[in-house]
Amino acid sequence: MRYALASVAAFVALSLPASAQDRSHRLFNGRDLSGWKAISDKENADAAATWSVVDGVLKCTGEPAGYLKTDDEYSDYVLSLEWRWPKGSKGGNNGVLVHTSTPRALGVWPKSIEVQLYAGNAGDLWVIGTDLDVPDEASRKEDRRHKNLTDGSEKPIGEWNRMEITCEGSTMRVKVNGDLVNEATNCTVSRGAISLQSEGTPIEFRNIVITPLKP
Repeated sequence: MRYALASVAAFVALSLPASAQDRSHRLFNGRDLSGWKAISDKENADAAATWSVVDGVLKCTGEPAGYLKTDDEYSDYVLSLEWRWPKGSKGGNNGVLVHTSTPRALGVWPKSIEVQLYAGNAGDLWVIGTDLDVPDEASRKEDRRHKNLTDGSEKPIGEWNRMEITCEGSTMRVKVNGDLVNEATNCTVSRGAISLQSEGTPIEFRNIVITPLKP
């Protein structure tokens, strides 16, 4: 565990100037869900039945549908995290929601921009009560979906992937395992909470770090 923490710290140090590194902090402390709130599609659902922490890893069963939301709101930042589909699974659907605000803008999902983690399509952008522009929209936009630039950046099932989401003003940039997989401009939202979905498939997260771009 100490090695993993040191590794992500080193990666952040290489990616950001020293002034920004000093502002980095972990949204997930590796011990419990302090700073997060579970939202479920089912009334009075037991959050512990969906979300748990084991050996520094945040585990999600995928059932029922819903999301884990930070207590605080953020703007102008770099968000980095690691995720994997458990060994023996076939992968499935999930996503990171940025600029989360109004609850239930679409079913259980809040107003936000979803950065897709769907196995094989990580880095797609889905708008939920929001809007944005991507290059070559005629070929890359399908209703709420804005396709990523490459589907070859993910690691095999059971291995850890790394995602880096940069939100600055009305722009977004998404990297998966170091590859630039999507860019967006004219985002109609630029501030809100950060959320992790529970969307039908077990998934695991770790090393969730946010670095403000401005003091």
